[in-house]
Amino acid sequence: MTTKNLILRLGVCGSPIRWVTPEKAATLMVKNQVVWTLGERSIVLTGGQDRTGHTSQLAVPPIVATKKAAKVADFSPALDNRFLFRRDRYLCLYCGKRFAARDLSRDHVFPRARGGLDVWENVVTACKPCNQAKACRTPEEAGMPLLAIPYKPNVFEFALLANHRILVDQMAFLSKGVSSYFRMP
Repeated sequence: MTTKNLILRLGVCGSPIRWVTPEKAATLMVKNQVVWTLGERSIVLTGGQDRTGHTSQLAVPPIVATKKAAKVADFSPALDNRFLFRRDRYLCLYCGKRFAARDLSRDHVFPRARGGLDVWENVVTACKPCNQAKACRTPEEAGMPLLAIPYKPNVFEFALLANHRILVDQMAFLSKGVSSYFRMP
């Protein structure tokens, strides 16, 4: 992922669609695809110079809503360890210790070998020793109670998990859509 700030693209009704580069947002603005914007601190893009020597500039707001509608009802975030570990804040949900991503693994609360599904609601972040100790048992059977309930992030929560460099205006907007389960990364 890029290290520069991204623009939050919303559907016309205010549901997150995806993160886009400032250049992509500028293109949407120039093509009149943006119907409304939010945020006070814009990112200024600088273009070329005209014949008189003036440099063109375009202020791109941190949040742009476009004519495209977001499909919130159909939203199902990809189950990827990067996002799982961010959801669980890099904590092993068995021992409670924080780890680097390379020292974590995906644990299935109800084991896959016993019919458990590989879905957000059945997976948690676990350190490798805890995952091995739990083995092919439920947390209750292993005597290893979970420290938090696994859940599927909604579209607002997933947008927060998908970007490390969130601007203040973007955070304020996205925070209004999180559930009581969400643990801010």
